[in-house]
Amino acid sequence: MTLLIKDLAPQYIWKNFYSLTQIPRPSKKEEKVSRFIVDFAKKLNLETMTDPMGNIIVRKPATKGMENRRGVVLQSHIDMVPQKNNDTAHNFETDPIQAYADGDWVKAKGTTLGADNGIGVAAIMGILENQEIKHGNLEALFT
Repeated sequence: MTLLIKDLAPQYIWKNFYSLTQIPRPSKKEEKVSRFIVDFAKKLNLETMTDPMGNIIVRKPATKGMENRRGVVLQSHIDMVPQKNNDTAHNFETDPIQAYADGDWVKAKGTTLGADNGIGVAAIMGILENQEIKHGNLEALFT
């Protein structure tokens, strides 16, 4: 049975991963995905900054009552290695990844999936948007 990955659980991770698969992000060409992450953080009213190298830092304040807890830094790289099968027509600078769930596996049609480290980016995004997780200060670093 083939499922859409955005319908998998936990949804707060898989919906973000699905969004990432729709944004071309080969190494050295991360502008589109960088804008996506900054816009995502700004919609959550989180402090965001980008350094001269293009690394993005997003800060989420501690949950009320957790201000004295140690902070945590979460890091993941946003680019993907563009590899495709010889018989696949795919432009990694313009085309989304055709990702799908097949049983217990998430796969891509004819290309690399981009899970290294797109799944890490998606998990961090899920943590940043989650209002139920109690936490100290969080800092997300997207490289």
